[in-house]
Amino acid sequence: MAAAWYFDFISPYAYLQWPRMLALRERLDLVPIPIVFGAVLAHHGQLGPAEIIGKREFTYRLVNWQAEDQGVTLRFPPAHPFNSLAALRLCVAAGSSWDAVGDIFEHLWRDGLAGDSAATLAPVAQRLGIADVAAAIGSDAVKTQLRQNTERAIAAGVYGVPSVALDDGSLFWGNDATPMLEDYLADPARFARGEYARIDSLPIGVQRSR
Repeated sequence: MAAAWYFDFISPYAYLQWPRMLALRERLDLVPIPIVFGAVLAHHGQLGPAEIIGKREFTYRLVNWQAEDQGVTLRFPPAHPFNSLAALRLCVAAGSSWDAVGDIFEHLWRDGLAGDSAATLAPVAQRLGIADVAAAIGSDAVKTQLRQNTERAIAAGVYGVPSVALDDGSLFWGNDATPMLEDYLADPARFARGEYARIDSLPIGVQRSR
């Protein structure tokens, strides 16, 4: 089955899910697609978890705990949230390959280094065979591709990162939904039976005014 993995390097949850996505390639025709999380949030009129006082602090503690629980080395970049556009564009310039995705994630989240400019991304760009980082991330073609990626994600119903969108229309959001995705691949019909069927058409009881 074909699938798209939508992610932004700003998300530590995407970093935690990345090795699990590598493993899932044995069961899925999975393509990594870098997108601009901020644009997705703006489309849906939402704040990111790091933009809410209290939630930001808890999120960082939870991420750190999840990394320890998964046995994944994690060190936060010097500042967060950070502007991830340069990292996303570098990924696109490198062909959005799994190797490029991994190298950039490791630079940011394993080694805890900055990645918000051509200068800070120079070491990882060199490993990816890109000598002129500024020219690569400043390319109109790269910018257009990243914008199209983000528009594709929104059209697929993505509202958060990381998200896996299957070609049957199913969407799985978040690192903690990975086991659910694995269960779905094993038995898709399970999620159309019983209470799953009822909650798919559950009516809305009340709505907050905006």
